[in-house]
Amino acid sequence: MPNVRDFRTRIRSVRSTQQITRGMKLVSAAKLRRAQDRILAARPYAKKMLEVLSSLAARVDPERHPLLARGPEEKVLLVVMTADKGLCGSFNTNILNQAKSVLERMRDRQARVDPIGRKARDWFRRRRYPTRRVLVDIFRNVTPEHARDIASDLIGGFCRREFDAVYLVYNEFKSVIQQRVVTEPLLPIPRGAFAAEGAAHEDYLYEPAAADLLDALLPKHVEVQVFRALLESAAAEHGARMTAMENATRNAGEMIETLTLQMNKIRQASITKEILEVVSGAEALK
Repeated sequence: MPNVRDFRTRIRSVRSTQQITRGMKLVSAAKLRRAQDRILAARPYAKKMLEVLSSLAARVDPERHPLLARGPEEKVLLVVMTADKGLCGSFNTNILNQAKSVLERMRDRQARVDPIGRKARDWFRRRRYPTRRVLVDIFRNVTPEHARDIASDLIGGFCRREFDAVYLVYNEFKSVIQQRVVTEPLLPIPRGAFAAEGAAHEDYLYEPAAADLLDALLPKHVEVQVFRALLESAAAEHGARMTAMENATRNAGEMIETLTLQMNKIRQASITKEILEVVSGAEALK
């Protein structure tokens, strides 16, 4: 049966764990604030670029650009974005389960995976899904250069017909306590993204030509969407870790209270037993 010393040791251990989880919560809260500011700043830019491309695509033949060309999706690439670290609740598990579900639905096609993040790399390394390119340590500091490198690689492979479609699987940041796993098409660029709205548009004179503008803006659009997804995933990771560490800190506090109560009961029983022995000895001396 555990004695008072055993309970004190366990309480000290749980209290040390509580200090670690509390510190991790504070660190995640600070990182979340910066990541949230970045994603809120990136969303208007991505929206405005979509408006510009919608206006431009309504005046030219979109089939003239390879990034808009749509055909049978026999070879599919899945870009799966997870965290590089754990201790963030079900954040990584939800993404990987979603990726597994998508891959199961694509069993009749040639599907490959680009894991981004150590958790995705380790998960796919233990399974038979074919991987193409692995990237880690990106979410430590997401930069436009990372997005440019990823987008350039994806565009090059798509134009060389190494794959017919590219999908992104990541956690979209909604709030501190809510993240939503999304699977969205990246390439070919969805026609609905550039759907013309309303009545007929006035025509304009472009310098350079509208087709040249598409050549310059469509790759930029892909880069912006990849950058936005990376920022969404980074912000969602910090939010999930902050929530998980807050729950862990609260659970540690409840465990300390329970262990303290049990320790006090054992100590009180020991004191009562000693008092009874003293009283019994005194009665025996009489």
